[in-house]
Amino acid sequence: MLKPHHVLLCVSLLQDGGATLPPTVEKGIQWPKGLQPLATLDGPAVLAAHAALQRVLSRYPKEYAKSCTYSAKGMEVIVGEERGIYFVRINPRPDKCGWAPGTVLGFDVFELYAVSPEGKVLARYPSMP
Repeated sequence: MLKPHHVLLCVSLLQDGGATLPPTVEKGIQWPKGLQPLATLDGPAVLAAHAALQRVLSRYPKEYAKSCTYSAKGMEVIVGEERGIYFVRINPRPDKCGWAPGTVLGFDVFELYAVSPEGKVLARYPSMP
């Protein structure tokens, strides 16, 4: 049960849209007032995306490991689902690593994987499209 001063605070926040609240800062992190999601994924979609991304990253030579372009930061992950299988497309995004926007490392290079809802990579698309 709210105490009377809590009710007054809630009413005043509702009237001004909550704009009077200071940002919450804890452990050096400024937490957002409202989270704007990039996308909404269910748990199995997240597992599928993670499994496919790990597979792509494991294919690069070890000496590339410290390069942003060949890291998760330099990748874009697109997840779709059909007939109970997740299809995960991974696109290189060198622009995320400081390269000029629109830079590509090859002609429409991407990797496509079929992944189970449990996160098991079932297959890689047979050839680079």
